[in-house]
Amino acid sequence: MPTSMPDIANQTAAQTEGTLDRVGMGNIEMPVMVAAKDEAERVVSAHIDAFVNLNDPKAKGIHMSRLYLLLDELASNNVLNYQSLVTLLNEFISSHEDLSDTAYVKFSFDYPMRREALISGKKGWRVYPVTIIGKLDKGKFDIELCVDIAYSSTCPCSAALARQLIQQAFTEKFGQQQSVDKADVHAWLGSTEGIIATPHSQRSIAEMKVKLNSKVSSFPLTDIVDTVEAALQTPVQAAVKREDEQEFARLNGQNLMFCEDAARRVQHAMNLIEGYDDFWVKINHLESLHAHDAIAVTTKGIKNGYQA
Repeated sequence: MPTSMPDIANQTAAQTEGTLDRVGMGNIEMPVMVAAKDEAERVVSAHIDAFVNLNDPKAKGIHMSRLYLLLDELASNNVLNYQSLVTLLNEFISSHEDLSDTAYVKFSFDYPMRREALISGKKGWRVYPVTIIGKLDKGKFDIELCVDIAYSSTCPCSAALARQLIQQAFTEKFGQQQSVDKADVHAWLGSTEGIIATPHSQRSIAEMKVKLNSKVSSFPLTDIVDTVEAALQTPVQAAVKREDEQEFARLNGQNLMFCEDAARRVQHAMNLIEGYDDFWVKINHLESLHAHDAIAVTTKGIKNGYQA
């Protein structure tokens, strides 16, 4: 065996001189223990991007194995929370002394939560796509939590058109009668002839991004999900009995909304919560009528904050 092995990154110079904004690895597969507020610490299967910049224009490259080993240390012996993320970013830079002064890491994973049905009390698992991004730029930390929340949206225009058709059907059925028997109307309303049309609805997604600060310890995933689902009132369900399905239909009928309505609901609900430095919301109504999606974007609206 040779007594020493060549180290090309340290022993050779760059082919062309120049600084680089990010160098590192993408889509690293690694199990990570995540600390979420009000939830038990949970292992998730994460895909991770890890980068530093390269300030030395003559350096051949960075030490990618150092980034990987720091991630492995976190995954094997620590929990991903606000402080461990800050520590990780600092270590990315300290492991590349004289080469780097900015660091970036992104954890993407599906986070499971137990959610209770609307009426029956049955519980089931819902999975929420989550992304946690950490940046360190010349001593300034930027920690961002992103989560996608699925819900149902029913079109107000379609609902009005369906009601009009039902009124017309009622007139055709009973319009020639001098008086109408309540039992006959009751039976007619329970038939497909009576409810001749229904409004269209679609699965929809609220994409949430929030800026966190050092007051946070565990990531407030449950808080964000609860806030958005309560604002919209029609969250996608897990375990469902007939009484839950009926309540879901009622909630959809009582919460008709365009994408603009949904965006304003979420914006209002998030503005009532202190503790987030900033937030960004993208509402996606995955249309069942159209072949395209209806989208609305809003932010907290602070100076130098998120932009639509």
